[in-house]
Amino acid sequence: MFSFALTPWFKPRSPITAPVSQEPIMFSTLLNTWMLAGTPDGVAVPFRQEAEAYLREYPQTRHVDIYLHDLNGCRRGKRVSVESLRALAQGCYFPQSIYEMDIEGHVIDGAVAQREPDQRCLPVSGTLRPCAGDPEHHAQLLLSMQSPDGAGCPLEPRVVLERLLATFHARGLYPVVAPEVEFYLLAQDGAPPTSRCFDIDMPGRDNALLEAMETEARRQGLPLCGIVAEAQAGQFELNFRHSGRVVALCDQVLAARRLVHQVAEKQGYYASFMAKPLSALAGSGLHFHLSLNDAQGNNLFASEAGQPNVMMRRSLSGLLALMPASVALVTPGANAFRRLRKSLNEPLFSSWGYNDRSAALRLPCADANSQRIEYRLASADANPYLVAAAVLAGVLYGLDHPLTLPQAGSGAGQPELPLFWPDALARFQEADWLRKRLGAPFSDAWLACKQQELARFESEVTDAEKRAHRH
Repeated sequence: MFSFALTPWFKPRSPITAPVSQEPIMFSTLLNTWMLAGTPDGVAVPFRQEAEAYLREYPQTRHVDIYLHDLNGCRRGKRVSVESLRALAQGCYFPQSIYEMDIEGHVIDGAVAQREPDQRCLPVSGTLRPCAGDPEHHAQLLLSMQSPDGAGCPLEPRVVLERLLATFHARGLYPVVAPEVEFYLLAQDGAPPTSRCFDIDMPGRDNALLEAMETEARRQGLPLCGIVAEAQAGQFELNFRHSGRVVALCDQVLAARRLVHQVAEKQGYYASFMAKPLSALAGSGLHFHLSLNDAQGNNLFASEAGQPNVMMRRSLSGLLALMPASVALVTPGANAFRRLRKSLNEPLFSSWGYNDRSAALRLPCADANSQRIEYRLASADANPYLVAAAVLAGVLYGLDHPLTLPQAGSGAGQPELPLFWPDALARFQEADWLRKRLGAPFSDAWLACKQQELARFESEVTDAEKRAHRH
């Protein structure tokens, strides 16, 4: 239906630096440079230089949304005038309680952050971009919080992922990922969806919407390589270009979610990233394709034999072993568990398999040098930093522990996945190795957050209960 140029599976280039010139650097040049930066180090540009370049390209900018992504991946921040933009190079302050809030913005009961200490927050390089709702006048900027000692805040999911990546890089291993995120588009006027699976000839109204998304994604420098009509009418999937800049790619997934919402609203649509927005239709997932490179850019999963090599087998076995505890991270709420089940007792996803979309870990069709694992368990509403962290933690566990990999398509010898929210939280609470890798401050905050959300969910009386007691 709609696609961009596809590129082969990732092979990193030499580090890219900002263009050296006596002329003022253009923001569009920076965007192109960042999009081409395939190395984990990416491109470092002083924020003042980035802000000046942005304002030269968007001189009518009036205000900027500055924000952090909380435990659930929700934006928490404020709108400031454009006159404040340059001063943000020195940082600004937000309360630490942003990372001890539930999905509705309520501070977790008993949290240390209820004392509301402020912490310094600094701009994240490469995230100053125009808002899709009004790109000429409205900008947005992601921040990251620091602890008093200047290190990253251990409660911040972005920092949790950065620290896991550092463990891989210290071993000479460089994860490469390519996210895919599914969502539904529903017309606000009630018109039925018209898209069909892999449709490339869409009605004019739908095609105009997708063209607008592509335009704004290009304006924001988001590395999309395709938009695909999915299995259900009204369901689509965003495909991101593979990259070794794992944290930056998660930043971009969250930016793309906001972009889709804003463009859809302008065009008379409603966008939903709920895991299961319609009970009778397919759910929406956040899939991560993963491979591991060495320092020379060689894919350590590459195999000529048609079977997973030792590195991939160990990675698969670790992912499976940690998966029951990881469900709490990648399936973040009651609705998301509806997507995991065919029925109350039957899981939707199996163990691992070749070219099998019912597998939690799928090995896609690929040539010898493009072998990778597709992690399909996460729901579309999951926090991408935590999905990537869960995947990397599983791989690390497999590399460090001698495990037996079950046969493809078989769950024999593997713990069953929790299919209900309370069970998943219990498995996470018991997973000492995973909690230690993620960090105790984050793990405790995440568990408290989800227990509070679960308690609120279970306290609500549903319409179904009311209907059952009318007589």
